Amino acid sequence: QVQLVESGGGLVQAGGSLRLSCAASGRTWNTYTVGWFRQAPGKEREFVAAITWSDSNTYYADSVKGRSTISKDNAKNTVHLQMNSLNPEDTAVYYCAAQLHYSSTKMYSYEYENWGQGTQVTVSS
Repeated sequence: QVQLVESGGGLVQAGGSLRLSCAASGRTWNTYTVGWFRQAPGKEREFVAAITWSDSNTYYADSVKGRSTISKDNAKNTVHLQMNSLNPEDTAVYYCAAQLHYSSTKMYSYEYENWGQGTQVTVSS
């Protein structure tokens, strides 16, 4: 098991930025990928970004590509998601998740075994 704790959410005006963090603990050496997903009220959970644990390959959803950066701090077992040019459509609860097996795709929530509790991001217009 990998335990995940998100932080960094909050209220921001449109056009602003936020940096979300996901601190991992436990059996992190079993982790292949850490991903970020988000879920807005009344909508399904959707993929945002992912990074592979061993070699830091990155993956982004089209909706955030070019204005978001996912990165990993190996010393602190922490994954960051820097989000810029935020707009009200980015409002959601953001979750990080750990994928404990290899998969060629990173964008499906069912591929991730361990999840954090989520952090709320609200973008005002």
